[in-house]
Amino acid sequence: MSNLEATPEEIICTEEPGGAAIEFLAPREVPLGGPRAMPVRRTLPQRQRSLIGAWCFLDHYGPDLVPETGGMRVPRHPHTGLATVSWLFTGEIAHRDSAGFEATVRPGEVNLMIAGRGISHQEFSTPDTDVLHGAQLWFALPDATRNMPPTFEHYTPEPVRGEGTELRVFLGSLAGASSPVPTYTPPLLGAEAVLRAGARLELDLDPAFEHGILLDTGNLTLDGTPLAVDHLHYLRPGRSTIVLEAGQSPARVLLLGGEPLGEQIVMWWNFVGRTHNEVVAYRTAWQAEIGAEPADPPADGTYPDGTPYPRFGPFPDGYPSPLPAPALPNAQLRARG
Repeated sequence: MSNLEATPEEIICTEEPGGAAIEFLAPREVPLGGPRAMPVRRTLPQRQRSLIGAWCFLDHYGPDLVPETGGMRVPRHPHTGLATVSWLFTGEIAHRDSAGFEATVRPGEVNLMIAGRGISHQEFSTPDTDVLHGAQLWFALPDATRNMPPTFEHYTPEPVRGEGTELRVFLGSLAGASSPVPTYTPPLLGAEAVLRAGARLELDLDPAFEHGILLDTGNLTLDGTPLAVDHLHYLRPGRSTIVLEAGQSPARVLLLGGEPLGEQIVMWWNFVGRTHNEVVAYRTAWQAEIGAEPADPPADGTYPDGTPYPRFGPFPDGYPSPLPAPALPNAQLRARG
């Protein structure tokens, strides 16, 4: 999924009865893939908070009526230094990437693409999708693995059912369920929880993690504090348990978490690097490889960081034209974390 720059919204903090703060990260609407494209609600990154664990990006979209809007149409675009995680509630998305992986993203099945040193991919809602509803997430790769070769993983988690609750753990471990999907990062958590009206779900958390909880739909409280629909709710490290309680309507949430990354990252457009100059080099390589801004390839067929040319891989003919990168800002890109 392609990232577009936008102005972050304000963070609102509330205090729970026990004194623990919950930060409400308000969504902002962004067109996916350019003007007049499908709108998404972006809650990460924000100016005040760039990371939750290694999670660095969250787009939440739908329910989108595809026959009216055209659905998701994101032509080929690049990524570096991150992994994309696709999780759907309704509909299907066709994925193809330059590492040779093709997959259909379906509800309840996670698709994880490790970009590593560089990959390009496209995403289109399938022709038979009437309603598209889900989330696209990225996490930053640590310095130790960010230049690894690109790869792809698919996994269908078994639901963990309780009294009026259903939990699917697609990354990491929670409530006795563990995902086998490797992330090449410090420990991460990704899960979906669905609660019937009036249901209660108590979860033991890793106190070393910071967490984010996105309320997709319904009425829900966290340890007695009402949550806001479409908002991402941030919890600092130190939590060992939380209680989610649904109100008079069913609720669905995404739970994210992870050990703090402990690294500064530079994130711009679809690239994650460590310095301004790295990101500039990624953009230059992409623009040259798609013919938008011609430049000579590396003399020995290898980029200075050891990545073989072309960094973003080959792509077969007959697909929509790739997205060119936007112009870089005049200011120096700042590291955050």
